[in-house]
Amino acid sequence: MFITSYEKLREKLLAGNTLINLLHFGRGVFGADFGTTSFVFNKSRLANYTGTYRKLYERQGSVDSVAQKELWFFSDMGVFYKQQEKYLNIPGSPIAYSLNDILVEVFAKSPKVSQYASPKQGMSTCDVDRFIKRWYEIDVNKTNIYDNSNTVWVKYNKGGEFRRWYGNREFLVFWNNGGNELKANNAALRNRDVYFQRFLAWTKVTISATGFRWFEDSFLFDGAGGSLFVKEQKNALYLLGYLNSIVSTEILKVISPTVNYNEKHIGAIPTIIDEKHKAEVIELVNNNISLSRDDWDSFETSWDFKVHPLVELKEGAGYGTDLSNWSYTIKSAYENWESSCNTRFIKLKANEEELNRIFIDIYGLQDELTPEVEDKDITVRKADLQRDVKSFISYAVGCMFGRYSLDVEGLAYAGGDWDSGKYKTFVPDKDNILPICDDEYFDDDILGRFVEFVRVVYGTETLEENLKFIADALGGKGTPREVIRNYFLNDFYTDHCKIYQKRPIYWLFDSGKKNGFKALIYMHRYSRDLLAKLRTDYVHEQQERYRTQLSHIATALNTATGAERAKLLKQQDKLTEQLKEITAFEEKVHHLADQNIEIDLDDGVKKNYEIFTDVLAKI
Repeated sequence: MFITSYEKLREKLLAGNTLINLLHFGRGVFGADFGTTSFVFNKSRLANYTGTYRKLYERQGSVDSVAQKELWFFSDMGVFYKQQEKYLNIPGSPIAYSLNDILVEVFAKSPKVSQYASPKQGMSTCDVDRFIKRWYEIDVNKTNIYDNSNTVWVKYNKGGEFRRWYGNREFLVFWNNGGNELKANNAALRNRDVYFQRFLAWTKVTISATGFRWFEDSFLFDGAGGSLFVKEQKNALYLLGYLNSIVSTEILKVISPTVNYNEKHIGAIPTIIDEKHKAEVIELVNNNISLSRDDWDSFETSWDFKVHPLVELKEGAGYGTDLSNWSYTIKSAYENWESSCNTRFIKLKANEEELNRIFIDIYGLQDELTPEVEDKDITVRKADLQRDVKSFISYAVGCMFGRYSLDVEGLAYAGGDWDSGKYKTFVPDKDNILPICDDEYFDDDILGRFVEFVRVVYGTETLEENLKFIADALGGKGTPREVIRNYFLNDFYTDHCKIYQKRPIYWLFDSGKKNGFKALIYMHRYSRDLLAKLRTDYVHEQQERYRTQLSHIATALNTATGAERAKLLKQQDKLTEQLKEITAFEEKVHHLADQNIEIDLDDGVKKNYEIFTDVLAKI
């Protein structure tokens, strides 16, 4: 009835035969997963014959009563009357019996999207692991993210999740010497004439409605994500508004009722450019792009992320401000952020509904469609206490490593030459090693550094209040410091790998399940002598502490009795296991340290991480 691969069969059937009637059942009827039809064809062409169609699966699936189903069956629910000639005006000739007559006329008389814009298929690299990376894996100085002249990697549209207006800017493609290495690898570099031109993008395969997004003229594009190049830029934002409207969504359901929207489908959407409403549509679309961009850039996985919103929202403080006498609460910052998110969400929803009203009016579908948009289809995020507190902790770790700074916007360091002048308010860890222990064994213990970060950001007076707010958001038992320490020990790295799509930029050196030794390093600050420092300055010191503690416990056991003795024995067993684990870990680190291994950021996380797989946490 709909699938593109059967288009010729449908055209042949409809051209030489007459569809008298059709019953359309839902999933599961007679064992079919995607629906079943029962139909009658007359083996001759009856001009202007009106066939009868019955849709029998829309509501009855949720009702067990046979009597209720019989009432529906003998009612006029789901009954449609259609002349099959109407289908021939629809691209692909789908059996779209439920399509209203107004849209049938739109298909017959309106120009298509392809007359205003060209849907293009992008490149296929033939080696994704080698040529495509997530943007945060690479030395940012070798990309065109910030218009660097030494560009080896360029921004790349690769589709992504359902999102409208702006976003899904996650990938880079290797473009050294104008793509010569890609060509040598037999990559399919399709449609090179439009490379680095602005376009509208959509996700081809989606289980929900597809979303269209704006991309400026500094991107290349993939074959997996659709790209639409508008012929006259004065129509670009108008088309973006239309394609994200309920009218376009309903039309696409007819053209392609499956989960796949390819270039042919998008190019076939009937389109009315209404000059009377054009300025209003463009204004709304510009506003929607801005709202969606603000949301996208509020999270550190955006290359235009500036500063964490729970830090940015401090009234009166700017970059480089003296924070020594500052007093503020993270609770107040979160409430401001929550209000900002709600305002953005409500505004975007109102704008989308107004666009729906405009296009419903343009297409004359007031009796068929309503402009309302469900909350789940608004693609900007509302505040989420636990998620946002965890992202604040991630930002703090970034500041500890020097990826971010409280003195400059955006990325302070992501490869290249280190500039210590960027860090005055909060100084990053000197040796790029942050130990994560179940007690405060080291001066640069990650919990101690985090507490100091919170003090610097929000002030000394509110420190304990802020730590409690953070701990309460994380959940768990114990004092605020114990809860936060346990989060670093048990959950931080899992969350980091999830946020960074299993391409972590902070690496966890991990001795095993007994927590004998854990430490984070920042991949972009890795140096060939780092493992030697890790081994001598941290692993050896931790081993010695375990031995010293075990010696003290052995002495104490000579006189201890009752509950005290039981407690000491339990602690002894734990430390013995941790010492055993860290001793085996030390041997592995020693073996790697002796090799003085260099890494190349161009290889990305996956290849570099595998080099150290014996001593790193599993991703």
